[in-house]
Amino acid sequence: MRLVLLGPPGAGKGTQAKRLAERVGAAHVASGDLFRDNLGRGTPLGLQAKEYMERGALVPDEVTVSMVLDRCAAPDAQGGVVLDGFPRNRTQAEALDRAFADAGAPVDRVVLLDCAHEVVKARLAGRALEEGRADDTPEVIEERLRTYERQTAPLAAYYEAQGKLRRVNGDQSIEAVTEDLVRAATED
Repeated sequence: MRLVLLGPPGAGKGTQAKRLAERVGAAHVASGDLFRDNLGRGTPLGLQAKEYMERGALVPDEVTVSMVLDRCAAPDAQGGVVLDGFPRNRTQAEALDRAFADAGAPVDRVVLLDCAHEVVKARLAGRALEEGRADDTPEVIEERLRTYERQTAPLAAYYEAQGKLRRVNGDQSIEAVTEDLVRAATED
């Protein structure tokens, strides 16, 4: 099973993708984790991604697509993946569709975590305090939300046209979102 989890920053994609991956027996593939891992190890890719991440901009498509597709080819991802934070724009979505179709395993389902902007702002502010993440300052949060609305939110229509989109209310409790997410991801 190949699933894509969409939603604004702070909607709970990371938390929910991990829970969903465990429930459906798939690998959790998070572009943000891949960026941070490369950054922490000081790889050229990590240093390149850093300049974009710190100002809330998207890392260039070619870098992101290559990194995610490499991760999806890993042995632990052969039974399926839950993509978290990817794709973030139409170019990435089309590249993902082509790569998965070439591999004979297209994206099965896309679930959008609908979440109010006030809720995500509060969540991100809380995360900034807890984790000290440089990409969760008030200014960067605003830019990330604008970037999401401009580039990522339109993917809902892209996947809806393919008949793959399901929506889940991301404003609920973690447990309620997980249950709704599992149903949305696995039921026809």
